[in-house]
Amino acid sequence: MTIASATYPMRRWVFEDAKGRYDINLGDSNTACGSVRDLTLPADLVLDYGSDRGGADLRAVVARRYGRDADEVGITHGAQEALYLLYRVLLRPGDHVVVFAPGWQQAWNVPTALGCRVDVVGATPDGRPDVARAATLVGPRTRAVILNSPCNPTGRRAVDLDASGLTAAMRRHGTHLVLDEEYVVDLAADSLLGRYERAVSVSSVSKVYGFPGLRTGWMCGPADLVRTAVEHKHLTTISNSVLTERLAADVLERPGPHLDRYRRLTSRGLALLRAWAARHADRVRLLEPEGTPFAWLELAGEDGSLDFCRRVLRDGRVLLMPAEVFGAERGLRITFAREEPVLREGLERIGTLLDGGRAAG
Repeated sequence: MTIASATYPMRRWVFEDAKGRYDINLGDSNTACGSVRDLTLPADLVLDYGSDRGGADLRAVVARRYGRDADEVGITHGAQEALYLLYRVLLRPGDHVVVFAPGWQQAWNVPTALGCRVDVVGATPDGRPDVARAATLVGPRTRAVILNSPCNPTGRRAVDLDASGLTAAMRRHGTHLVLDEEYVVDLAADSLLGRYERAVSVSSVSKVYGFPGLRTGWMCGPADLVRTAVEHKHLTTISNSVLTERLAADVLERPGPHLDRYRRLTSRGLALLRAWAARHADRVRLLEPEGTPFAWLELAGEDGSLDFCRRVLRDGRVLLMPAEVFGAERGLRITFAREEPVLREGLERIGTLLDGGRAAG
């Protein structure tokens, strides 16, 4: 498929059009954020340049979460830098790349900018990445398949890669599998990393743990690929922040309170969202999320999701994410991992606009 002409940059929506115009944020893809008081930091931490690969302590704790070796881990400034570094070292002009939509624009924008031919595969009717369709597109020049599961924004997991024929197709042509696994809580048990020898997994402390402000992510995969990617950091961020690395290590070394909070917010929040969606079933269809703090709503009776989200922003002062920022149309992502009073108020405002039809002006 070709990315819809209505594709709308998320940067423009969040940092230009919506900035300062909302007081309830149901648009972010992470759980409600933690704060510095939730973490511990040694007062004698030396603020030197750190390491391009990441500190040994943090790499070790990340490696344990996968059941892998520390030399297979590289620390980066958020998951986005990890993905960008992988694209830079894996892809060359003329390579073929398979990506999925709706999804994160970086996955098709960067390979395109690098001179690659990009095939964008749509979702199945139930919102899953269509890996069976992707398998039919993998050929001799396919350098990478970029897969996000559970999917942001639909919240749905990819079906079994082996049964779909995708792993066989990639193995036949020596294709790399780049996995965006931000919403996999138990990486040792549920990551797809171990399902394919040329896979590399990317994640961070941003989404599930609720610390996007630490800007700390990682990649985990074949040691030679990780080494090459982090060497390229000299051309981007040089090294990692020892301050945010130490705080991220604290999150991962003591995950219990953060994961308990995540499960509490998502459990109650999803129940509220389900009930709300049932009351508005004539206007929205909820795709049941599979392990994400957000869900995808398909819209009926609206001119477009971007117009609807603009109206919710203007008249309800609630931030949502329209389908257009994900390369799709007529849907939106809504985050439900919020404290109950905030979520209830946000849903009530959206529901009032749904019930009232199109606002004047």
